[in-house]
Amino acid sequence: MADWLYLIIGIAVVGVLTLAGLLTAGRRKGSAPPGAGTDVIAPPSGEAETATEAPPEPAVDVATAPTLDIPESTASRLVRLRQRLSRSQGGLGKGLLALLSRERLDEDTWEAIEDTLLTADIGVAPTQALVERLRTRLRVEGGQSADPRAVLREELIELVGPDMDRRLQVSGDNGKPGVVLVVGVNGAGKTTTVGKIARILVAEDHSVTLGAADTFRAAAVDQLATWGDRVGVEVVRGPEGGDPASVAFEAVRLGIEQGIDTVLVDTAGRLQNKAGLMDELGKIKRVIEKQAAVTEVLLVLDATTGQNGLIQARVFSEIVDVTGIVLTKLDGSAKGGIVVQVQRELGVPVKLVGLGEGPDDMAPFDAAAFVDALLG
Repeated sequence: MADWLYLIIGIAVVGVLTLAGLLTAGRRKGSAPPGAGTDVIAPPSGEAETATEAPPEPAVDVATAPTLDIPESTASRLVRLRQRLSRSQGGLGKGLLALLSRERLDEDTWEAIEDTLLTADIGVAPTQALVERLRTRLRVEGGQSADPRAVLREELIELVGPDMDRRLQVSGDNGKPGVVLVVGVNGAGKTTTVGKIARILVAEDHSVTLGAADTFRAAAVDQLATWGDRVGVEVVRGPEGGDPASVAFEAVRLGIEQGIDTVLVDTAGRLQNKAGLMDELGKIKRVIEKQAAVTEVLLVLDATTGQNGLIQARVFSEIVDVTGIVLTKLDGSAKGGIVVQVQRELGVPVKLVGLGEGPDDMAPFDAAAFVDALLG
């Protein structure tokens, strides 16, 4: 009886101990944190709420297209050509008209007229020819009954050359681009001229590529790039101090490949007494012509240089066969007669004139507009 009692008590103790173990295990399992048994790292204190939020969307950098300039039209440029020339050159015309309007045109008066023309850099031979024609016409047409202004205007226009072809040859043959080579000495304004010509062409709906062949002057390359960026024109450039001819060649190659209308090539400022540099300019022209004809060679001259400009013009014409003149700084000089001299010296026309520092202060040269501006 006692043995059965001990057995029942033992079974009861084992049952109680087993039940107690099961309850303890259940409580431990229920208190385990979420994710127990994984490598989840709890966020630091204070970041628990934001850690579970979706990350913010990254900021999108939307590249805006650069605002391009709209170059001024040719008609608008010609209006300002007359206005600016009349302000800067008007003294010449007024002086001549005052002398020609005298009651008596004696020898002293004609000598004064001749001096006025020479002071304006028209040159000795053109001055003498003009004075002789004026004397003849005013005498034959009735002296005081003739209109001195009308006679002077007609003779000045004839002197400047109304029949010269002043069109820019900016188109090539056989689908190739026209190639315009721009040359001149340091300080004449070649790089600026190239940029301004590009604006004129863009205003006339031509596609343009610029060749920065002045590789020895980093500032010139950067300046040309700025001109191109403003009107959306591509600029071909090479390493600083690189071969200018290779840059010119690449610009023309790209122009042909892309079907561009005109390639404008800027060159380094050449000193007319540096034979090596002038030979290099000839090389640039020869290299270009392996791909396409050079349709225009523009010589940039500073209108204020007078006789020195003529010396430069002679040397350049011997090297690269100049086809047209660009006169810069014409508005800053009363020596507008340089137009006549340089044309007679080279036998090629002034095609463009620069009239100020603004981006559109360059215009095609027009003989009648020039003379009208001189006369005020």
